Amino acid sequence: MNDYHIRAALKQKLSKQYANDPHTSIIEELGLRHGEVRIDLAVVNGSLHGYELKSDKDTLERLPNQARIYNSIFDRITLVVGCKHAYEAIKLIPEWWGIKIAEQDLRKNICFHNIRNERMNPSPDALSIAKLLWRDEAIAFLDEINSADGVRSKTKAEIYKRIIEKVDLQTIRIKVREQLRTRKNWRFDVQRKSNDD
Repeated sequence: MNDYHIRAALKQKLSKQYANDPHTSIIEELGLRHGEVRIDLAVVNGSLHGYELKSDKDTLERLPNQARIYNSIFDRITLVVGCKHAYEAIKLIPEWWGIKIAEQDLRKNICFHNIRNERMNPSPDALSIAKLLWRDEAIAFLDEINSADGVRSKTKAEIYKRIIEKVDLQTIRIKVREQLRTRKNWRFDVQRKSNDD
């Protein structure tokens, strides 16, 4: 049982859970901080919920850095981990992360056992969230609030800085979730709901 098997099973489970919700998108390998890290699965609707997978064949070497970045962006996070790493992994993540253990049953089906429910992120970072917007999306957002003048030809850093100067955290979160959900030119690995085209 490796990451691929866990991801396929979890994606199938989430797809069934949100099958009748036209306002939900499931994104595989969502790049964060312009590709510095990727989270395995993200569910985007009224919140941004990340799922990080660690199979028994993985190591936990990257988890502390991943957690630091995920903590700045996601509303909720769930770690899905194999039995081998469960105890060590739990020590490396904040208490507000949810935890699920992935195991294979006798028929080789992957089951998920809920160990801890996720809670809301107590300290998201507006700048990190704003950076989920692509450059043209960020400029369009500033245009909507009549604040794009003077930054259209500037660096992305200056564009994002303008956003966090002009817009409160909650508005940024709402805009980013909406943009992720409605973005049309994703890579192939984004699953869109058929009734949300």
